[in-house]
Amino acid sequence: MTTAHSLGFWWAWPAALLAYILFRAWYDNWSGPLSSKEIEQFMNITADLPGPHHTDRAVLREFLEADDGKEFVMCNLVKLFPHPVAHPFTGKPTPAQDLLQEYVKQFVGVLLSGGGHPVVAARKVAGYIDAWNAPPDPGWSIAGMMRYRSRRDMMKLATNGKFLKAHPFKHAAVQQTYSFPTQVVAEMVLRPRSAVGLALALLAALVHLGSLLLT
Repeated sequence: MTTAHSLGFWWAWPAALLAYILFRAWYDNWSGPLSSKEIEQFMNITADLPGPHHTDRAVLREFLEADDGKEFVMCNLVKLFPHPVAHPFTGKPTPAQDLLQEYVKQFVGVLLSGGGHPVVAARKVAGYIDAWNAPPDPGWSIAGMMRYRSRRDMMKLATNGKFLKAHPFKHAAVQQTYSFPTQVVAEMVLRPRSAVGLALALLAALVHLGSLLLT
């Protein structure tokens, strides 16, 4: 009983602290803003990628040159084709939603490996409720917010082989889309840094409590 108590007391909290440090080492950007050399390398690489006409390269360069090294959230408005479309590899008529899911499965894996993750994904249920001086609603299907650890990680994702293999699914499924980067200024949700810290503290407290109950 005494051994269980001491192990629980001495190891639960340091282990939780170590786990949190490892999480932050992965989740946060420790490499600072992009250098001029990196920006030129990414701009040169992306110039040769399929579908460069979908990106305003002047806007992309300005975004990279203004890098502050901080995380950001990409806002995506997506309109899917309302009818089945040709599968990018088999040519079989396939619902656009299914093709988008194939893209997301591969995209999210690459996103997570670089410290990014979905913030929210929502399906549209009505047209514009409030709008002015704006073009008519084209029929958006989905709104999504994706967190990137840094602008460097976004560019690494854009040039990742797995992402490039998945991109034909998105191109086939999406009829129209807008994507633009944002930085969160206010929110009413618990961010991963806080959520993971609290979860690890709770786990350590439960182990500690359990050791006390065993004495």
